[in-house]
Order: sequence, then structure tokens, then C-alpha cells
Amino acid sequence: MINQHETASGGHVEESGREYLVFTLASQEYGIDILKVQEIRSYDSQSVTRIANVPEFIKGVTNLRGIIVPIVDMRVKLKLDVVAYDEQTVVIILNLSSRVVGIVVDGVSDVLMLQAGQVSTAPQFGSAFSTEYLTGIGTVGERMLILVDIERLMTSDEMELIERASAD
Repeated sequence: MINQHETASGGHVEESGREYLVFTLASQEYGIDILKVQEIRSYDSQSVTRIANVPEFIKGVTNLRGIIVPIVDMRVKLKLDVVAYDEQTVVIILNLSSRVVGIVVDGVSDVLMLQAGQVSTAPQFGSAFSTEYLTGIGTVGERMLILVDIERLMTSDEMELIERASAD
């Protein structure tokens, strides 16, 4: 029997560690809680249906095995430069408490385990990215990750508009 502080290989697990899926936008790395990620798919604009009168960052909706999933372009949502999609562009399908949503990102690099000591609080500064959606800044060696509370970001009032529009 393995106790909660040991792995099957006999190593110790730091209880305060969390796993983050790391994705890139405009050469900046972001991290989101891996437990919110359902799957990662290549981006296919042909499978996304546009919806009228929704915010610009909503690419539309797609049918994912019978579930209508809104697709959010994170570059537009975060007010970053828009780039052409390429073979690296992916959609991260998120399973959030109130909805399933897809986010379009430039690419996914890896999954990292961050210990509490590797995460510092988000700085308070004026930026296009409201700090209310940040959980902190993660550091791994020379890498800095902007840690995003994806649940809070995707349950904004704007997301409610999509649900109403796609239900009509």
C-alpha cells in the first residue's frame, strides 16, 4: 500500500505541488490548472460555426461529440497581436464547473509541476490582462509562467452572452 506522501517508485511527493498545462501566446508562456483540461485538439477553423452578435474574441461554436462548445481566441481575449493560425495552433478543451469551452492558443509546450515556492503572487500593474484572472507567476529555472485562473476568466459576463446566443 502506498501512502499519500510516496509514489509507487518510493519517491516523495510534495503535497503543495500543482500541475499546470503550459501554452504559449505571443512568445509568452501561460499556465493553467491541468485538472481543468479535457483534451487538446488541432485547430480547424472549418469546424467552427460563427455566431452573430457575440464579442470579437469568440470564434464561434463547435460540436464536440454532441456538446456545443464555444471557442475563444485567447489572443483576441487578452488583446495581443493577432497572428495567422498555423499547424502549431491548438484548441485546449476545458472542462470547467459551469461549462465546456475551447481556447485557441499558439501552441502547447508541456506540463509542469510547480511547488508552492516556485509561485509568487501576481504583480499589480496596469495591463490589458486584468490581474483578477491571474493566480501568480511561476518560475522554473529561467522560465516565467503567467498562471491563469482559467475558471474565473471563462465565467465572465461575456461568456454568458455566448450561451444565450448559441441557445437561440
